[in-house]
Amino acid sequence: MSGYLSPVRPLAPPGVYAPQDDTDLLVGALSEEPLAPDADVLDVGTGAGALALAAARRGTRVTAVDVSWRAVWTARLNARLAGVPVRTRRGNLFAPVRGQSFDLILSNPPYVPTPAARTRPRGAARAWDAGEDGRLVLDRICREAPVVLRPGGVLLMVHSVLSNPDRTLGRLHDAGFRAAVTHRRRIPFGPVLRARADWLRQRGLVAADEKEELVVVRAELPC
Repeated sequence: MSGYLSPVRPLAPPGVYAPQDDTDLLVGALSEEPLAPDADVLDVGTGAGALALAAARRGTRVTAVDVSWRAVWTARLNARLAGVPVRTRRGNLFAPVRGQSFDLILSNPPYVPTPAARTRPRGAARAWDAGEDGRLVLDRICREAPVVLRPGGVLLMVHSVLSNPDRTLGRLHDAGFRAAVTHRRRIPFGPVLRARADWLRQRGLVAADEKEELVVVRAELPC
């Protein structure tokens, strides 16, 4: 079951990542972030648009990006239903906003370690499958985020301890950020992790209790 709470639960048709506990954790972190009403916010990998909606409800100018056309249209529809303005763009991570800058970046990227034998993720699996170490997209975000953040800007990103938060912090520090884990939550395995639990145990990544810990990483670019 998802722990996601929202004034209006976004629609999530088949093939689009539905808001879950990781979404809920990141929405909570966003609620604690001081934001000017006219701040520019980027939601990278928006899925159904839950994070974009949460930011837009605070009066910020929000751009939501996803590689999936189905996700882009879903986020656009959800913003219309919620009555908040969200600009949606289709593309790979920061490519659709090249040349622009933002005060805040939100991201719930793919982060689940994936057996190498699996084929290239398609459909909904693009929202979670992230290579053998779970860092296929995480490392790119750490490397590329500074290009689109303004001085003093903040990156809020959620992922699992299975994909190595210490490495995330190290990559962000190397990129010039001040970074720390600010929120944590342990949750039972969902369907994706249950299906690959044996493989994860063989790699020493999980214990017998079949629970994972989610973390929110907050990284601030110095002024």
